[in-house]
Amino acid sequence: MTPVSRQHPLKHYVWGAGCDGWNMVDQPGLSVKLEKMPPHTSEEMHYHEKARQFFFILKGTATFETGGGITKVAAQQGLEIPPLLRHRIINDTEEDLEFILSSQPSTAGDRVNISNENI
Repeated sequence: MTPVSRQHPLKHYVWGAGCDGWNMVDQPGLSVKLEKMPPHTSEEMHYHEKARQFFFILKGTATFETGGGITKVAAQQGLEIPPLLRHRIINDTEEDLEFILSSQPSTAGDRVNISNENI
């Protein structure tokens, strides 16, 4: 058993427009990631057929756009996203957004992107 951290993750990856991610747990039944979004970045609207996700904000304020509207989540707050809920996370602030993302089961092969005309 070896501790993991930003400096020693299982894997580092880059996504979106300069966003960073670090895999902390990467198992079929559970994924835990640390992610960082620079100011004025967002992900594509999508949903997961099986995975339930929990976002815990460490730094900054996240804006979540879902099928149910807009939700702001501040540092030291979290938001659960159930399977099949259309969602995306947005950093519309002037500071970096950092958060822990837990997905059960893993989202590997379980993401369905939604084009703008289907929103």
